[in-house]
Order: sequence, then C-alpha cells, then structure tokens
Amino acid sequence: MILTIAWRNIWRNRRRSLIVLISIVVGVAALMFNDGMSVGMIHQMLENRIGSHVTHIQIHAKGFNDNQVIQNYVPNPALVEQALASTDGIDSWSRRVVTFGLLSSALNSSGGLIIGVDPAQEHEVTTIAESIVEGEYLSGGTHEVVIGRKLAEKLQVGLGDKVVGMASAISGDVGSDLFRVVGIFETVSSEFDKTHMFTALPNAQSMLELEDNILEYAMVVTDIEQVEQVAAELRSKLGPDYEVLTYNTLLPMLVAQLEMYDQMMYVVYVIIGLAMIFGIVNTMLMSVFERIQEFGVLMAIGMKNSILFWMVIFEAAILGVIGTVIGLAIGSASVLIMGSIGLDFSMFAEGLTSFGAGAIIYPKLTLTTITNVSVIIPLTAVLGAVYPAIRAMRLQPVTAIRYV
Repeated sequence: MILTIAWRNIWRNRRRSLIVLISIVVGVAALMFNDGMSVGMIHQMLENRIGSHVTHIQIHAKGFNDNQVIQNYVPNPALVEQALASTDGIDSWSRRVVTFGLLSSALNSSGGLIIGVDPAQEHEVTTIAESIVEGEYLSGGTHEVVIGRKLAEKLQVGLGDKVVGMASAISGDVGSDLFRVVGIFETVSSEFDKTHMFTALPNAQSMLELEDNILEYAMVVTDIEQVEQVAAELRSKLGPDYEVLTYNTLLPMLVAQLEMYDQMMYVVYVIIGLAMIFGIVNTMLMSVFERIQEFGVLMAIGMKNSILFWMVIFEAAILGVIGTVIGLAIGSASVLIMGSIGLDFSMFAEGLTSFGAGAIIYPKLTLTTITNVSVIIPLTAVLGAVYPAIRAMRLQPVTAIRYV
C-alpha cells in the first residue's frame, strides 16, 4: 500500500518529478560515459605498451631488470625454452637481445634501445610488424633494421639509408655495426617511436659479441586474467637464477594509474551524489510542504509516523531507481556504441600519442562502473529524502490540518 501511495504521489506534480528524473538520468549517463572514456584511455595506454614491446611476461637472468647489462644474459636458454613449451596458457614467445646504445646517421645521432629479435617469433608477440608505415618488416637478412618514425626524423634517414649502431659489447669494448633501414614503423606512442630500433637477432648478437646468448624471453598468454598464475608456474620450474616478471611489475606507473583512477572515481561519485542530494532534498521538501494538511489528516486517522517516513523515502527511492535504470541503459548504449567505433581526437593527437593512448579513444564499459552506479545513485536518492521524511514525521496532526 505504501509503495502504491508513493507512486501516485510522485505523479501528482508531473513536471517537478520529471525534472528530478531527467536530472538523475543525465547524471548517470554522463557519469558512465566519463568513466568509460577514462577507463578506455588508460586501458589503451596499457595495452599499447604491452603490444608494442613489453608483452605479458618477460624472463631474464636474476637481477637483469634492475641492472640491464649484457653480461647478465639468460643462463641455460634450453631450460627456459623447455619450461615455456611445457607451461599451459602461453600463446607465443620470442627470444630477444636488448641493450641501450647510440644510433648515428650521416646527419645526426640519438640514444635508443637496440633490440635484436627473431622476426617470425616477434611478429607473434608484438604489433611492430603491423605498425610498419614505410618499407617492410624484418626478413631476417643481414644488417636490416626497422626504426620508429620519430627516430627516423631525428636521424634524418629514410628507407635504404644507413645507420650505425654502437653499444657496449660483452668484452667491455664498444661494439658497432652498420645497418640499412628497410622499414619505418609508427605506433600510437610517439615516445616509443623516438627510442626503439629492431634488427635480426644474429645481427645484435654479433655486434655485442654475445654468440648465441639471449638476454630476454618475451611472451603473451592466452588469457590475461591468468598471467600471474602462468608466471608463478614458470618461476617454480626455473628456480632462483631467473626472474619472471609480468607487465604489472614491468609497467608499475601505468598499473598504479589504473588503481589510482579507481579510487578517484569514488570522488566523482561523491561530487555528483552531493549535487543530487541537494536537488532531491529541495524537491521532497517542496512535496512535503504542499501536503502538510494531507499528512495531518493521515496522522489524525491513525497513520503511524514510521509509515509516513517510509512513504516519503519510497518516493525518492522510486525516482532514484527509475532514473538509474534509464540512465544505465542510455549510458551503457553510448559507451558500447562509441567503444566499437571510437572517438576521434585527432586535434589532440600530439598530446595523446605522447601518453601512448592514440588519437582514437575507445570507451570501455566495465562491470565495476555498472555496479557502482546501480548502488550509489539510488542510495544517494534515498539519503536525500531522509531530512524531508523526518520533517513530515515530526508534524503535529492538529497544526498540520490547520496549515495554510
């Protein structure tokens, strides 16, 4: 009965109720879209870093990640490859030689990361081959190199031009080699493109006097949710002489940014919730003052104060639930649609690529967003009605009936 009366009371003043309802719908939809945009951009930054080089898991000799010297190469590569072959959940893996060095052309020079890879294996774990915008990907030939567009612009080189790579060899001498640019790649991260150069694994091993030694194994898993379990299994098989690191350890700043954003969104919920509370308090107080005589009559004929209290609360709760449901539908639809086609922010491309997000942002709908909105917004609506409900409950029947 209380719900029925509350429902009828809402529509006694349709215009006021619709204004409150529309404000809730717009607030929920805008909140979901903002959340989807932010989550989508941060996830893109993480996925782009994983796809361009970091991958899901990396294996090195113990201590290599903290001190990346080529003398700290992977011991017993056969053991590592045996562990990779026998571990479920690994989709692909690649051998690498990674070192910091100096890249020089006839016109300029730049520090960067020289990466020796098996072209076929690397194609399976990163997106570099798909990012080639000029020339072609590595074929495995001698002295071939592909470099980022920004690095090519700094060195002022193009396809067919020569660059010299120099880095410390395992003997302590300076190792150098002459490479010819066969391809130029462009990823969504301009910072990555400024500093990375890829060549065939034997070329890098020869320049650094590494023979057949490997500095890094990079791999992707079939299910990213299982990455920690796969890493733990590899650690148990390889023992203490190796370090098995997931992207959570390799990209601490981005992972921390995701976690920090989750906390920051609660601040946004609080701000929107406070704005909603003031609107609902105002609306429900007006509703209570308009019906003071009615409440007085109800109390005079025996309606309990608690029932009167809950009737006002239910009115706000109904508005909150209806507004949340409609807002969820509109917000989810907009995020899903924009998530499939993307939002083009080409005018901000320079800034977005410097962060590694890309010029097109794909909003992402998460279960956390839906859950938070579904709980917080109706609860906020109820909280906003508590004060008006208390005012209604404290009315004196005789005074209320005579109220003008």
